[in-house]
Amino acid sequence: VQLVESGGGLVQPGGSLKLTCAASGFTFSYTMTWYRQAPGKERELVASCDSTGDATNYADSVKGRFTISRGNAKNTVYLQMNSLKPEDTAVYYCYLRRVGVSGKQYDYWGQGTQVTVSS
Repeated sequence: VQLVESGGGLVQPGGSLKLTCAASGFTFSYTMTWYRQAPGKERELVASCDSTGDATNYADSVKGRFTISRGNAKNTVYLQMNSLKPEDTAVYYCYLRRVGVSGKQYDYWGQGTQVTVSS
């Protein structure tokens, strides 16, 4: 069971990046969420997407600029980031919560991918 992010990098303000998170080892599809953490700040939710891709949620700071979507492969999710700003600079993490039959919650995080927006 693991989550692997990719697609981060250095981009100029106004540019775009597309992040990918691939989760493996899961039997079912789950809601998947992108978080980010900037230096000296708390980790914050960026966007989430339910298992069907029909229901999405965004932080106010990224609405209209970022789009989360599901891939064809089970538990693959993308984050298309447009009109990037320096304040978007952070490590971006993929997150998945699985609830077992007993109700116990299992949280899974990826290793993170660095996004740097700078001229």
